[in-house]
Amino acid sequence: MIVLAAATSLTMAAPELPPLPPITRDPQVTYVDRSGAVLGVRGGRYAPPVDLAKLPAYVPAAFIAIEDRRFYTHTGFDPVGIGRAILDGVSEGRPTQGASTITQQLARNLFLSADRTVERKAKELVWSIQLERTYSKKQILALYLSRTYYGSGAYGLEAASRRYFNKPAARLSLREAATLAGLMKSPTNYNPIQQPEASARRAALVLDAMVETGAITPADRAKAMAAPLKVWNSAPTAPAQYFVDWLDAQRRQIMPQPKQDMVVETTMDMALETAAADSTRAVLARYKSQSVGQAALVALDGQGRVRAMIGGADYAAGPYNRAVTARRQAGSAWKPFVYLTALEAGRTPGMAVIDEPLTIGNWSPQNYAGGYLGQITLEQAVAQSVNTVAVRTADEVGRANVAATARRLGIASPVNTDPAMALGTTLVSPLEMTQAYAAFSNGGLRVAAYGIEKIRTNGGQVIYQRKAGPQARVIANPALSEMNQMLRTAVASGTGGRAKIAGYDLAGKTGTTSDYKDAWFAGYSGGFTTVVWMGRDDGASMGRITGGSAPAELWRGFMTVALKRGPAQAIPAGPAAPVLAPPPVEVLVPVVEEHIEPAAQVPAEVPEDPPI
Repeated sequence: MIVLAAATSLTMAAPELPPLPPITRDPQVTYVDRSGAVLGVRGGRYAPPVDLAKLPAYVPAAFIAIEDRRFYTHTGFDPVGIGRAILDGVSEGRPTQGASTITQQLARNLFLSADRTVERKAKELVWSIQLERTYSKKQILALYLSRTYYGSGAYGLEAASRRYFNKPAARLSLREAATLAGLMKSPTNYNPIQQPEASARRAALVLDAMVETGAITPADRAKAMAAPLKVWNSAPTAPAQYFVDWLDAQRRQIMPQPKQDMVVETTMDMALETAAADSTRAVLARYKSQSVGQAALVALDGQGRVRAMIGGADYAAGPYNRAVTARRQAGSAWKPFVYLTALEAGRTPGMAVIDEPLTIGNWSPQNYAGGYLGQITLEQAVAQSVNTVAVRTADEVGRANVAATARRLGIASPVNTDPAMALGTTLVSPLEMTQAYAAFSNGGLRVAAYGIEKIRTNGGQVIYQRKAGPQARVIANPALSEMNQMLRTAVASGTGGRAKIAGYDLAGKTGTTSDYKDAWFAGYSGGFTTVVWMGRDDGASMGRITGGSAPAELWRGFMTVALKRGPAQAIPAGPAAPVLAPPPVEVLVPVVEEHIEPAAQVPAEVPEDPPI
């Protein structure tokens, strides 16, 4: 009764009430894919006030019915509700229900802590009355819906709708709206993911309240409860958060502290990202018994646009982006740089070479099967990933020249030139490898991977626009066509057999490192390149996982979707033109200290995949 009397007195003492504190909100940066679908939000926690005009009428009605039926008639607090709560508390001997209006809840979220003290409650009443005098009911409700916590990391109605139902709030169904309104009592106890039965019971109570207030009919209620409710256990855009983090660091360099909400238009195709995540999840589950812990995937088009990026098995478990930051030995996926150097020096795919024992210094490389094939062609050596021939070829054309070729194509990390470099002992990221292989796919043009197309305000004012310059030619014919033909053979009849997709022009290369610590598949079609890496964060061995097994299967699962989504293109031959002077080496991705086990200087053996 004291609080009720105090509230009445405060209402009477209007002129003496202190002014409202300013309502502030840090700007948000929203990242969208190439079609405008929201990928993620960075920056401030809270979105702008909800646009009530874009919501179905039953959405705000659900919150009003269960939280504050007299919202449109009270002046900030509800004397009837307070009185009922007091009487119920007296009859039960303890507090049984709250009496906070939507306006009071908003005042608490905006200006106060959740401490349950008389002083805090008094301040809450003061600010509630002032909110009502300063803003319209629609403004208060819009602010309330955008400032409330809905559980599972979602602040605001829009974020909650996307988190739980993978749709904008404007498309919420009646049952979904009731589910979200039910969360206001307790985002933990009525969470539809962790507590589906309790959530359903609470949603039913919300619908009952809506019938009582006349917001819906009994028939509407019955139909809503009968409708299936699909709740996403993990955020549908969770795999894309690796990509968003990568871009957010770049955005901060362009605009460190935005003064207003911004939208970043990106190159990602969310449908392809979903396909990449699905394929990654399925393959990791299939090979779990063989100690495969992590995977990374990068897909680029021929201009360097990142269309998909998977940085690990589970973003929620840790945001470490293996696609960009991790550097691992490339294994035999490095060999195309060796053979391209040889082709540019005048060798041909049909040239005879000898697979036989080889010793350089005190090191003798071994083949995967342990034996030797004798006289074969250079093309066969690529297809069967013969280690001795790759090592001998690199030694003959010059390992420094091989390093220069790799850098010319887009490898930014330091390249070692010891005898084992031909077998992929250099530490590289999946992003770098995708950049380098993209030159094979697009007619010999250098690619610099990028993800930001444009940064603009919500109103459409462009703050940043990427300017695409001409791509430097870094591979010419006949070497380009010959290299592509050799890598086609590696997929058609070599170690990359599990990557084959009928009806498409594909090429690629497997890679496996010492003791099965890393496994790669790097492949492409016309103008589209995807690289897959699999391994463990602790650098431990996997159970005989080669690049031609799990990585090739993951690559095939993703590319089957990617190739159908875009027009199928043959791998371009490229013009018969001399290679342009290579551009200065750019550090396209940050070089960081890595916790992964470093490369051995001279591995005893780098196994490779047997042909399939």
